[in-house]
Amino acid sequence: MSHEPDHAVNRLRRMRLARSTRPFLARGGSVKRCPGCLLVPELCACDLRPQLRSAATFCLVMFDSEPLKPSNTGRLIADVLPDSTHAFLWSRTEPDPALLALLDDPAYQPYLVFPDCEKAPERVVHQVSLPTGKRPLFILLDGTWREARRMANKSPYLDRFPVLAVKPEQLSTYGMRVAAHDEHLCTAEVAACVLESAGYPDEGVALQHWFNLFSCRYLAGKWHRAPDDAALCQALAAYGQPATYESQE
Repeated sequence: MSHEPDHAVNRLRRMRLARSTRPFLARGGSVKRCPGCLLVPELCACDLRPQLRSAATFCLVMFDSEPLKPSNTGRLIADVLPDSTHAFLWSRTEPDPALLALLDDPAYQPYLVFPDCEKAPERVVHQVSLPTGKRPLFILLDGTWREARRMANKSPYLDRFPVLAVKPEQLSTYGMRVAAHDEHLCTAEVAACVLESAGYPDEGVALQHWFNLFSCRYLAGKWHRAPDDAALCQALAAYGQPATYESQE
């Protein structure tokens, strides 16, 4: 069993737990889990976690209970890119000043990642185009599809940014929570698609492998069966531990 990695999503999770006035009782919340990967201890995957450095940066805006859910996949992005993932709780009326400061940071070009069918066509782009010297900041709204739509529609401070529409070739394989539509990907899958389409294929593949392993073992633990993940373990082992792999920027 491993220790909890110190990254933005885990820090947000600890903060959210500290302010809770009652136990978190969502499905799967009472199961004993490894604090590092949140899988059941006998299926711990911490030794296979890839950690990369990248110019690509993520800003996770998370619905209130999302950091507490063992099935949350936004955390997987921070696992793989711990130095370039930021995480904030969403508030309709009082957005976190640190979130607003990040969005205004001149070092970044923010993109709101969201389906093009939901936003004004003039805001929609299908590829990343960066001004000289800027890094991409991909804003992901982390929650259920209904919650993500609410965050998108009730956050006027996001209205000034271009909307990056991701159209993956494959439908979601995420089985831990059921989406309203098959084409609705989970947060980690969206991030992997964004990375690959924006010119960061190493990071995208590493995240996709990590998500696939987490999903496989999460479901195996839920149904008390052995995971079929030998190929994924081999792929992730190539990154090595401790994390020394650095993507080309």
